Amino acid sequence: MASGITIGLDIGTTSVKAVAVDGDGDIVAKARVPHDLIAPDAAVFEHDAVQAWVHGPQRAIEQIGLADYDAIAIASMLPSFTAVDASGVPISPGLLYGDHRGRAGEVIPDALNSGEFRAMLEWTVANAPDAHGYWTAPAVAGVAIGGAPAIDYGTAFALSPLWSGEWVASQLEPLGIRVDQMPLVFGDDEVAGHVGSAVQGCGIADAWAEATVSGAGSGDVLVVCGTTLIAWCMVAAKVRVPGMWEFHHPFADAHIVAGASNAGALFLNWVRRNLADSPGLATDPAGVPIWVPYLRGERNPLHDTSLRASLHDLELGHGPAEILRAAHEATGFVTRRYLDLAAPGTTRVVASGGGTHDGAWMQALADCTGLPVDLVAVPEGAALGAAWHARVAAGLDRADDAGRWARRGRRYEPDPRWQEPCTQRYLRWRDLAGPH
Repeated sequence: MASGITIGLDIGTTSVKAVAVDGDGDIVAKARVPHDLIAPDAAVFEHDAVQAWVHGPQRAIEQIGLADYDAIAIASMLPSFTAVDASGVPISPGLLYGDHRGRAGEVIPDALNSGEFRAMLEWTVANAPDAHGYWTAPAVAGVAIGGAPAIDYGTAFALSPLWSGEWVASQLEPLGIRVDQMPLVFGDDEVAGHVGSAVQGCGIADAWAEATVSGAGSGDVLVVCGTTLIAWCMVAAKVRVPGMWEFHHPFADAHIVAGASNAGALFLNWVRRNLADSPGLATDPAGVPIWVPYLRGERNPLHDTSLRASLHDLELGHGPAEILRAAHEATGFVTRRYLDLAAPGTTRVVASGGGTHDGAWMQALADCTGLPVDLVAVPEGAALGAAWHARVAAGLDRADDAGRWARRGRRYEPDPRWQEPCTQRYLRWRDLAGPH
């Protein structure tokens, strides 16, 4: 262990991000490699897995340009699956969350056991029955950078009942899968492999990586403003919320109730692309329409792929600025619904992800929740969290000390002029946007 530098990769929906971080949590190099999202309609959501999961991580490390580092780990969106050949190269599409080939045939309200992983595997095996393996994105990327096809226990448990402390042969065999065709599974503090002389940590879920280094604690909600909008409500006591993820924070005195929504940058970028004029900022707090943001259905807590987007309460005086403000507010309303369901006592939003560069989005998030929004200083939070987990795998730090890497950026306070109009629109939005 010579340099004290670790590298974290984040395979996102539209790009691979990478950061190299020293022991104090300071970024020494970063990279971003965009890739295509294949989504010609609401049913299809996939990657060219060779482009996104093989070439993207390889090029990100090349752009970082460090020959000497101690450890590396990979975060990615969840779930994902592809078939690979004996070299670990994908030979089928990289299926992503929400793709129709991951639908189990019925709506299962248990968000952690929805059947999506199993359905993805069933389709992938049927279309590549002679594959060497069936791997998730971080497993593919691990081999692509010269390491092992490794994932963490959290990802594996999300595949229950296929995993129960180990891969369950009796569950895999009906799908035509052997245990040795699945990724290797390790704990956060275990060495999963090596990339050159560097230790390789296991692949982890992007939201967990973000949470690790966000500084969010009990009474906060971590909102990851990426292609998908993800909210992790940190509450003091266990609470049961149908359709949401629930688990205890392993390193903090908090319980987590979490949800993911399609009302993130995927929706916002679609709105921007379809506005004829470049929008400015809306100026009348009472003069904004209402978006229902379900371009491809909604995830937590509704779990309904049939829902579609709609725009309500338009007036002649509305233009691009008001329509875009309404889109920003829709993401705030989704977050507020999560808080109403799981954490009404929340006092602060901690925002991470690429969307934190969009000041109008962050202001709308503050206005719609009525809470201050503290940005993390490093928007590539999942990559930063992966770098921390790499550090833990290499034995350079304890897992529960990640808070020392948390850095706060700008704060957005709710605008008093906008709060009451936003609340009235939120109440109408709840009636329009599905059960609550």
